[in-house]
Amino acid sequence: MGQGQKGKDGGKRREDSPAPDDGHKCRVCRFPLLVALLQLLLGVAVTVVAFLTLAISPSLLARETPHWAGIILCLVSIVGFILYCVTYHPDERSSVQFIVKLLYFALCAIGLVVSVLVASFAGYHHAQTSSFSCQPAAEDCLCTLEPHEPIARTFTYEGVGDCLEVTETLTLYHLLQIVLNSVQALVCAVGAFLMWKHRYQVFFAGLQIANFRQWRKV
Repeated sequence: MGQGQKGKDGGKRREDSPAPDDGHKCRVCRFPLLVALLQLLLGVAVTVVAFLTLAISPSLLARETPHWAGIILCLVSIVGFILYCVTYHPDERSSVQFIVKLLYFALCAIGLVVSVLVASFAGYHHAQTSSFSCQPAAEDCLCTLEPHEPIARTFTYEGVGDCLEVTETLTLYHLLQIVLNSVQALVCAVGAFLMWKHRYQVFFAGLQIANFRQWRKV
């Protein structure tokens, strides 16, 4: 009876023991897969809006058509997917894993800075184009901030037949760039924070010494 009871207790203890963690679940928790997907979608969206903006007039500056910012975010997301596929080793014993983690963290930081810069430029150009007073001139569109000033600075948009494309469509595209790059900067900040947290999330709290002393007394 004692052995049977012991066997039952042993069976209960084995049944009550925690189940091993699922490797795939740990990998998803370890790497922010959702962050990489958002970076890819936002990068594609920023690139598409930039090329639509460039289609209005070929004379637009590179800072007004930030397709390069979207391409950078697409590259960051690709590095994130590579990191997700890298075989996990505890304590970063794999040099490939460490290099990809460091590269992803650095690219997230660069993407954050680039997105903030693009959002700032888009905000400036949005305020500028929304205050324009434009008139057509042959196949171009001449815009100025102060139409009554004879020496006011004139902005020439080549290949624009309808000035509404500048005062309305271009203004809308700049507003979209503000929103997309602001969200993009937030996603990059989250990605960089998660990488930092995964590397430095274990902090010393002084509890291990008390547990160690108690273990020695036992």
